[in-house]
Amino acid sequence: MTRRTIVQTAALVPFQAVRGTAQNSAIKVGLIGAGSRGTYTSGMVAKDPRAKVVAICDVVDEQVAKAKAKVAPDAKGYKNYKDLLASDVDAVMIATPVYLHPEHFEAAVKSGKHIYIEKPAGMDVAGCKRVMRIADGADRKQNITFGFQQRYGGVYVAAKKMLDAAVIGKIREVHGEFLKFALKGDEPIPPKPVTESQKLEQWKLWRATFGEVIVETYVHNMDAINWFVGAHPLKAIGTGGRTVEKRGDLLDHLSVTYDYPGKVQCTFAGSQQTPRFYRSNFERYVGENGVIETAREYWWYNIGKGPVTEKSTQDISVDSLREFITRLTEGKPENTGVRGAESTLTCILGQMAIDLKREVTWDEMMKSA
Repeated sequence: MTRRTIVQTAALVPFQAVRGTAQNSAIKVGLIGAGSRGTYTSGMVAKDPRAKVVAICDVVDEQVAKAKAKVAPDAKGYKNYKDLLASDVDAVMIATPVYLHPEHFEAAVKSGKHIYIEKPAGMDVAGCKRVMRIADGADRKQNITFGFQQRYGGVYVAAKKMLDAAVIGKIREVHGEFLKFALKGDEPIPPKPVTESQKLEQWKLWRATFGEVIVETYVHNMDAINWFVGAHPLKAIGTGGRTVEKRGDLLDHLSVTYDYPGKVQCTFAGSQQTPRFYRSNFERYVGENGVIETAREYWWYNIGKGPVTEKSTQDISVDSLREFITRLTEGKPENTGVRGAESTLTCILGQMAIDLKREVTWDEMMKSA
């Protein structure tokens, strides 16, 4: 279960080769989970002339209606995701709460549809192992893409090429952080959910449904770091707490130090409690000959002649979704299930170290479930 990305080039009939009108030859896409993220990303796909959003599913009728109004007024509405998977859509986008990802992922793989699923793979070790097992057993003609946009973002791809060219030399240390405003501390405190509808309404407040902030939010950073370092960490130690958050049971700040192969250490800090005007989100790689820094909006490097910066031309989510559609039209599938689970497990490793207040190894984590 430690295999890297499975990329197969099995022959598929490219969608672009299908004859008929543009509307009839477009990739038929269905959305499962019509919340803010799902509506946003499916809206991007709807603007791509190679694709057409034809189905939208959510357990809340109002969410389906809102998504249809914003994305695809003619899309068919569903309340049960299994009914959507049984339809004639070619691909599905899954943007449901974290605790449902393994279940929805498995059903989508078994349906044979191409899949674009939001991160993370799951909220615990058992869920991630389930995703890895299902991904490993998937048809190699299926596209399985996790929504780690950094892997496809133009600024990240450019930075990775420079790193691979050894311009800054061997990586000696890594630093990352994601500090942002997410709460003031005076938000209303709801009672603990007891019904399924309350669970869905409050899924972002509880570890049992959200998977802790490092797993749900900071997983983007850790996925990028795993990619650039070329491995997952061997062990971690960390700390965290609740300074202003009064709802649920999630942390509002944390820091973790990871040990990677080759004696490379990574320090990562995350916070949900900065002033509203402040935000910092980056990964920084220090080499023997220079430094590279990556972010969603830019990347820069310095090899002793002063920093050189390149800004992103668009939201890197666009890059990720365009790549997904391109793979479908060209018949070049990828399967990032194992890789997506490993990045999620990297964050779970950090969370275990925080919870246990001691160093935790990758092997210990993997044996915990």
